[in-house]
Amino acid sequence: MLVTLHELLAKAKKESYAIPATNVDNEHNVRAAIAAAEEMNSPLILNVIPNANPDIEFFGRIICDLARRSTQKIAVNLDHGKTFEECMKGIRAGFTSIMIDRSLCQFDENVEEVKEMVKIAHSLGVSVEAELGHVGSGDNYGVDGSTGITQVEEAKRFVELTNVDALAVAVGTAHGVYTGEPNIRFELLHELRDALPIPLVLHGGSGTGDENLKRCAHEGINKINLSNDLKRAAIENLTKEDLSGNAVYQLYPLLAQGFKNKVIHYIKLFGCAGK
Repeated sequence: MLVTLHELLAKAKKESYAIPATNVDNEHNVRAAIAAAEEMNSPLILNVIPNANPDIEFFGRIICDLARRSTQKIAVNLDHGKTFEECMKGIRAGFTSIMIDRSLCQFDENVEEVKEMVKIAHSLGVSVEAELGHVGSGDNYGVDGSTGITQVEEAKRFVELTNVDALAVAVGTAHGVYTGEPNIRFELLHELRDALPIPLVLHGGSGTGDENLKRCAHEGINKINLSNDLKRAAIENLTKEDLSGNAVYQLYPLLAQGFKNKVIHYIKLFGCAGK
């Protein structure tokens, strides 16, 4: 069933677990992720990035329809909405959550633009996620891993001023493949968890390592974004098979199975199986 991000994360925060937010860019991955959630009796978040899906309204309607038919509670989230137009397309497509990304803006501009989107989205029953601090790129981790870190007092003001439903925080992760070892600032995460009344989100989950992610899921993070690890698992599942002759027709089922298996792995790791 299709539900809001707020509904899923409120329960996750109360019971101290995280939900995988799987980045999907085709119907095979969508169906694989939903199948994983149904097999594990788990909630799920489907993330869609606008720049990876030019026809966001068309693809969004497909995803929302599949989520609506599922036996499990699923939120469909527009990930990294960089413009007002992208966010509105997500709402029109039926997304139940909009992540408006103004993390590279100055604090006051971030607040004003997020506040405007919250007013619009909440009037339509749609949840809003924002980002404070900035989660950078893994291939520039030597710099991005130690800059843009979320500050506790700023985060408290931001949440009070915007009335946002969930906040993505920068505590040492990065998007994409890391150059070097990720350094997660767990003390800062604990401070943010204790200071803020809303669920926290971790971007850049791929490559962060199972032990780090398991700790994050049980020590303050309630939504963990995943993309690279899932796609890599799909490719690895494909390439280990003999695809000679007519076996090539198993291309998409093999990719989907690898994707599904990795989603199941993270559902178990994050503590949301059976939830």
